[in-house]
Amino acid sequence: MTPGVRLDRIDMKILIELQNNGRITNVNLADAVGLSPSPCLLRVKRLEQAGFISGYGATINLQKLGETITVFTEITLADHTKEYFIRFETALRRVDEVIECHMVSGGYDYLVKFVTRGLTHYQSLIETLLDRNIGISKYFSYIVIKSPIQKPGYPLPVLFDL
Repeated sequence: MTPGVRLDRIDMKILIELQNNGRITNVNLADAVGLSPSPCLLRVKRLEQAGFISGYGATINLQKLGETITVFTEITLADHTKEYFIRFETALRRVDEVIECHMVSGGYDYLVKFVTRGLTHYQSLIETLLDRNIGISKYFSYIVIKSPIQKPGYPLPVLFDL
């Protein structure tokens, strides 16, 4: 939690409502959380300034736009020094097709989610990353066939016992 900022149940309700509908009007948000509009807007601004709300956006239906593939890739680095981690993460930040990158424990170092135009595009991208000598020792790719469950947000009531 951010130092100096304490969240109460109303703040959490605001976060839940905004996560479900980032385009909700302040009047409707205030009504949903049991506040009048002015104090509700002040709370939203405070939550934004404290970093609890990191942004607002639209969920895009990629299938409507054209063919893409999603690939999860396990990546193991050649060495486990701080410099290798920094070099790898810095390089991946510059790759538009990297949607998520997670350092994990277990049998490999990173789990990376790529979205590309197709398999050829993905393979070209991986070959480019290997050629850049950013510390990749080995990788394993998992092509997503179907995504039956994709949730737009976090289960805040369950995670924080609300």
